[in-house]
Amino acid sequence: MTERRKFRRKNRSADAVEDEMPPIAPLESREERLARRRAEQEAEQARLAAEEAARVEAERLEQARLEEQARQEALARKAEADARAKAEAEARAAAEERARIEAEAEQRRERARRAREALARQAAEKQRLAEEQAKAEAEEKARLAAEAEAQAEAARLAKLAEERAAEAKRKQAELAAQRKAEAEAAERAEKQRKQAEADRRAQEKAKEAQRQAERAAAQRQAEEAARHKAKAAAEQQARMQAEAAQRAEEARRAAHQADIDLARESERVRREKAERLAAKQVAQAEADRLAAEQAAQAEADRLAAEQAAQAKAEQAKADRARKTETERRAQEARARAALRHDLTPEPEADPESAEAEPETAPETLPAPFDDPWAQLQTFTVDPAHLSQNRIITAQRDDPAHAAFDVLRTRLLQALHDNGWKRVAITSPGKDCGKTFTAANLAISLSRQENCRTLLMDCDMRRPSLHKIMGIDTPGAMGELLRGNIDPADHLVRMGSNQIHAGKNIAFGFNDLAEPYASELLQDPRTAQTLDRIEELYQPDVMLFDLPPALFYDDVIAARPLIDGVLLVIGGGLTTEKEVKEVERRLGEQTPLLGMVLNKAEGTEIDRYRY
Repeated sequence: MTERRKFRRKNRSADAVEDEMPPIAPLESREERLARRRAEQEAEQARLAAEEAARVEAERLEQARLEEQARQEALARKAEADARAKAEAEARAAAEERARIEAEAEQRRERARRAREALARQAAEKQRLAEEQAKAEAEEKARLAAEAEAQAEAARLAKLAEERAAEAKRKQAELAAQRKAEAEAAERAEKQRKQAEADRRAQEKAKEAQRQAERAAAQRQAEEAARHKAKAAAEQQARMQAEAAQRAEEARRAAHQADIDLARESERVRREKAERLAAKQVAQAEADRLAAEQAAQAEADRLAAEQAAQAKAEQAKADRARKTETERRAQEARARAALRHDLTPEPEADPESAEAEPETAPETLPAPFDDPWAQLQTFTVDPAHLSQNRIITAQRDDPAHAAFDVLRTRLLQALHDNGWKRVAITSPGKDCGKTFTAANLAISLSRQENCRTLLMDCDMRRPSLHKIMGIDTPGAMGELLRGNIDPADHLVRMGSNQIHAGKNIAFGFNDLAEPYASELLQDPRTAQTLDRIEELYQPDVMLFDLPPALFYDDVIAARPLIDGVLLVIGGGLTTEKEVKEVERRLGEQTPLLGMVLNKAEGTEIDRYRY
């Protein structure tokens, strides 16, 4: 009976079962998993640090290039001005020399005239002493002598004139040669400048190639280090596996069946997870499709709203043109009526003229002049877009909007107490949230019915306010400040919206970087444009979004244009030294209205939800 196959299969030994079933590899330990994750995090941090360093280096090189270009242009302008001044000085010297030569010639002619008069007087005295017979001969001889002397003097003067003409021609030739030499020198200087520029660009390209090679080498070293770490971890894991295998050799036979059951359970759990993941992916795909459809519908609605707003703006512009034409015609009619009144005789004049007067009555006067603020073009806002860009004062769902309301009230009180209007919003460095603060503060101010607010994007280095508000191509702020664009064609007002923001807020957007932003802010045309905007639209608060104060000199350049500064500090980014440096640069003449701490951690603002 022991030879039957059924009996052998039921009573086979554990060694036979172990030979048929392969062993299950142990799972990754927690220490190994943490070590692998730490290695991945370190590699990711190294990569991010390398990218940030490369970006900072690129910005520094670009700034240095712009400064060098500005310096070269300033030197060229200075050389041109010096050459022009030198040429003018030489021309003045030549004119003075010609005037001096003419004065000397006039003096010589005067002396010759006086000498001739003296000789004539002497000859007359001799003639009076001579006898009557010799008197005629003496007079004839004197006449002949005078004629000869006059001829000699004329010849001498002609020769002198020829010498002066030759001298003038020689000086003109020298001046022409000098101008030619200066032109050649200027041309050589221009060629040298272009050659220097080409050499500089070649050096920059070589340096960039070298930096790329260094980055590639650093990346290879990092990859090699990562491979070494992975290899060491694998070797350590292999050793630990060998030791575990040795320790578990005796207990493996007893727990083999339990391991098989665990493997089967793990496979079942893995299949269930895979099924749930597949179902989740299907649901996510369906949700993404619905979101894409909603986004497409929202985009279509936004385009339709923009087209309607554009049509409305064009209609408003046409209305303004018609109103201007009507006013012009009315003024011409009033002028004609006044002229007729001046030319019309007194009441006792011809009655026919009196009867004709009502027929030439002036045209109907236009309606009273509307408020320029109400005539500004409007734009629509999307609450979802504002929420995506962290405009928390729009829908007021985030309890942090109360902080901006407090800031609004305190700012209005400070401006009212001092009679100020213009406030600059800046930060010591980048990524502190100055534009975020400016936009949220402006929306909060818009809900003050008795307060007109104008927010202007004067960060002409990296303008971004129009993207936050959902405007595509608003135009260039630099052209507005130069006076090349009428404020009515650039400034826009928030129209009807779902966030209950008032119509007493307007924006000056910008989508074009300005290479000479600080120079433009110091231009007298900028001050004239801002004064004109303030006089025309009468805003109660004017907010200016400016670049970081420690990166550029735009804030210092704008000090004469503003009444105070609101400083935004980034939590974990801004240091005390940077804040003090900003205060030092602003000086005592520019009031610091306050500091806004942004990106603060551990505030627990939900505690203040009421």
